[in-house]
Amino acid sequence: MNIGLPKAQGLYDPANEHDNCGIGFVAHIKGEKSHEIIERGLEVLLNMDHRGATSADNKTGDGAGILMQIPDQYIKEVLKVNIPAPGKYGTGLIFLPQDKEEATICEEVLTRYIKQEGLELIEY
Repeated sequence: MNIGLPKAQGLYDPANEHDNCGIGFVAHIKGEKSHEIIERGLEVLLNMDHRGATSADNKTGDGAGILMQIPDQYIKEVLKVNIPAPGKYGTGLIFLPQDKEEATICEEVLTRYIKQEGLELIEY
């Protein structure tokens, strides 16, 4: 029985894994999607107050959150973005400066690094 990390495949690289002090796991055993799973995941976070809700100063957190499937249908139908088949692309959440010029500079730098890595940028 192998309980180690999976081999590198697609966009996944086990070298990016790191330790954590706790984890909660909520899923449908047959892989069915539902809003209830997200609600239960948020409940888990609420019960891990020490993890993501507050730090030692009782004011800040370390950004604990939930990991969920990419909403392919939403991206296609609502955002009107032409994307590859599920599992053939990745997404990212980027916080840009509010100043338009600074945001443009950041996008240019990000785009350059994305291309350097041999990836294709579909949309900001």
